[in-house]
Amino acid sequence: LFSSGLIGQSWAMLFASSGYEIKLFDSHQSQVENALSNIEEQLHFLEKEGLLRGELSRQEQRERISSCSLLEDCVKDSFYIQECVPERLETKKRVWSEIDKLADSTTIFASSTSSLLPSNISQHLQNKNRFLVVHPTNPPYYAPLVELIPAPWTDDDVVPTTKSLMLQVGQVPVILKKEIDGFALNRIQYSILGEAWRLINDDVISAEDLDKVMSSGLGVRYAFMGPLETAYLNADGMHSYYERYGDMIYALQNSFGPPLKMQGETGDKIQKELEKYSCPVSEIPLRRQWRDKRLVALAKLKKEL
Repeated sequence: LFSSGLIGQSWAMLFASSGYEIKLFDSHQSQVENALSNIEEQLHFLEKEGLLRGELSRQEQRERISSCSLLEDCVKDSFYIQECVPERLETKKRVWSEIDKLADSTTIFASSTSSLLPSNISQHLQNKNRFLVVHPTNPPYYAPLVELIPAPWTDDDVVPTTKSLMLQVGQVPVILKKEIDGFALNRIQYSILGEAWRLINDDVISAEDLDKVMSSGLGVRYAFMGPLETAYLNADGMHSYYERYGDMIYALQNSFGPPLKMQGETGDKIQKELEKYSCPVSEIPLRRQWRDKRLVALAKLKKEL
């Protein structure tokens, strides 16, 4: 694993839960030590909540995660490398250039990028045929969806092998058949954010009530089924749904207008409201814990149903 941030920590715990030996590397060794301490705390929490994945004990999983001070030691003998550095193309290209010089020609190269195309990251690599994007949902341990996006030159065995690995560690992989900006998850997510921004910008609804539309409306259904199955069940199948509602939906979609840039007075308005109904910026770490406990409860419920 290259990078020891929150995403990297989640990947480490996921892979360790299935018994894999994890070597964690970061350009700043102190960050790795902090990450290992945080992983220890998270494993304790997961054990307490009964959500520790796999057959191994908490201690056995922790023992499978170690740090490396040299990239060469981290890459050596690895069959799969997951990179989680910040979302900057030049940074990712530089990191993969370093890895490319050290890795075996059969090793799978996986990037956690949420928007950068795999071809743009890997086009300069000698082993570019082993590269793909493996984009997790945040936080990965509680939201198991993973998008797999190959580059045009990715070897045929890379995606199915990675899919098998993701299934083994308890994730839910989906495969994109070709590259597209933003992939699937963020194209859908940003469509929602865009219209939310417009409704608040046009003073149609408050930020707090907008969030309730999702948390107490759409999100309740989407926790168990997607928008297509929701539509399918809301009529007598998909043909029935678009025969009934297709014209109305099309007309409404045409009223949305061009996207608005997220900035300015609307951004200030949303920020101020969130500080009141969510939390001040200084308390975001505590609010994340609040979020994660509810994701844990939801995961328990879905497991029991």
